[in-house]
Amino acid sequence: MEQLWSDVVSSYSSLQIEFIGTLLVQILSFWIPSACYISLDYFFPSFSQRHKLQPAPKQPTQKDLHECLKVVLKNQLLTSALHLFLIALVQRGRPAYRITSILPSLPELVRDIIFSILLREAFFYYSHRILHSRYLYSRIHKQHHRFTAPIALAAQYAHPLEQIFANALPISLPPQLLGSHILTFWLFLGYELANTATVHSGYDFLGGKARMHDAHHERFNLNYGSIGLLDWVHGTDRLAKRGD
Repeated sequence: MEQLWSDVVSSYSSLQIEFIGTLLVQILSFWIPSACYISLDYFFPSFSQRHKLQPAPKQPTQKDLHECLKVVLKNQLLTSALHLFLIALVQRGRPAYRITSILPSLPELVRDIIFSILLREAFFYYSHRILHSRYLYSRIHKQHHRFTAPIALAAQYAHPLEQIFANALPISLPPQLLGSHILTFWLFLGYELANTATVHSGYDFLGGKARMHDAHHERFNLNYGSIGLLDWVHGTDRLAKRGD
């Protein structure tokens, strides 16, 4: 593994490694799992129906799926174009993450991923709560809540501003702030993207996380966070009382 990574670092520029590697992680951990979840209906209908959280009348139509795919592809292009812009004009040849031929140690890897998860929870929870304010919900976040019975791809079915400030930056910033190795960032990115595809999948996998997020799409005013920590702190892990 170390020799393979050393060969990659010696063969490609840091910016090529950062951009292409990050794009590959997005494909492997979001696009492929999302396609697998959506295909369950077609290839394993009995299994799919046993594990679906929402009844058939609430499921998105083929037209909804096509609309979702178009928007999510546009958001992928947006975030990739923004990444290229940052590499070319802002980073000025300096990678956003540490890229060395030496692999991160296990203690460093575990530490940075734990802190990244906690920072991401804070960034995502509060940006998500702000998007649920009356002014921003109708103008931006309502688009994401079109899917009251969410599907995996709908994790990134969002207004462009939401895609940047609530979806992309809460994941990309924590490892940058920590000065993490790019392999640590990729592991964290892969975990977060696979997790968000799963919790939006509409299936009762991952120990109830999908059920929690399904409740958010149905009720709107609970379960704003990713891991549930700040929902517990703020009492938004249960349905708000009328008038709250």
